[in-house]
Amino acid sequence: MAEIRYMEAINRALQDGMAADESVIVMGEDVARAGGSFKATRGLLDKFGARRVIDTPISESTIVSAAVGAAMTGLKPVVEIMFMDFVTLAMDAMVNQAAKARFMFGGQFNVPMVLRTPHGGGLNAGPQHSQCLEAWFAHVPGLKVVCPSNPQDAYSLLRAAIDDPDPVVFIEHKAMYGKRGEFDATVVAPIGKASIVRPGRDVTIVTYGSTVHTALQVAKQLEAENIDIEVIDLRSLQPWDEATVYESVTRTHRVVVVHEAVKSYGCGAEIAASITENVFYELDAPVMRVGSPFMPVPFATSLEAQYVIKPADIADAVRAAMAGGRQ
Repeated sequence: MAEIRYMEAINRALQDGMAADESVIVMGEDVARAGGSFKATRGLLDKFGARRVIDTPISESTIVSAAVGAAMTGLKPVVEIMFMDFVTLAMDAMVNQAAKARFMFGGQFNVPMVLRTPHGGGLNAGPQHSQCLEAWFAHVPGLKVVCPSNPQDAYSLLRAAIDDPDPVVFIEHKAMYGKRGEFDATVVAPIGKASIVRPGRDVTIVTYGSTVHTALQVAKQLEAENIDIEVIDLRSLQPWDEATVYESVTRTHRVVVVHEAVKSYGCGAEIAASITENVFYELDAPVMRVGSPFMPVPFATSLEAQYVIKPADIADAVRAAMAGGRQ
């Protein structure tokens, strides 16, 4: 099986999606001639032309609003927002228009669009270019949210998002664009299905995106303490795969939920509450959460290194779960 980089997988998914369906178009700032801020759309202009690969003004509100209208008239736009922080400028189009169109028009219109955007820190890009805001979108009925952790899922989930009849927010981690992994264009990853990336018996770690790799690192480290960790990569945040998580909890009886977004009011809180509601009597310890501190992402390298999720943070939570929740 061939290996490609995470960014190349996204580019390949866009190419294959556009080749398979002439209604698929790509829109965004510098996505055409420049190939995108991180080069994920490189080569698309030459292959598909300016009618399908469209450079837009620097106006996120206009880009997403135009995409919603285009989707309602028969096209399948894939929009790139350079940094997730700037989705704040397009929230009305996504939350009040794209998400609600099928419901408000009695099923006469749907919005088959994808909003691609990178999140996360690690590049010293500061508080306005490093946020993880996925919980905002996962909270809105009518939107699907996915966040792949490897090149294979980046390809397969983006193809699934393009084919979806309703709006999908596709979140990439900018620090993973260079990450290499195996790739097979025939592999399917349906939206809403998690992956058990490491089976284990003692503690379940539920996570997604870049922290999947941090969790796997911790799982390897804690083998020395005879702690056997199961790692679940959610892949989809809305809808999320409750069945796979609950089945894992019934085997391990201890859970740690990990994400790079701030801990307060995050996706981890939703998952922890749902586990408590549905499989409470399977738990031998409280559900533990690991997330970033409730503050803006620091600019300085030394401070950002303290801000991001570290293996020691997850390891401490796992040990606490093993001790019945006592830290």
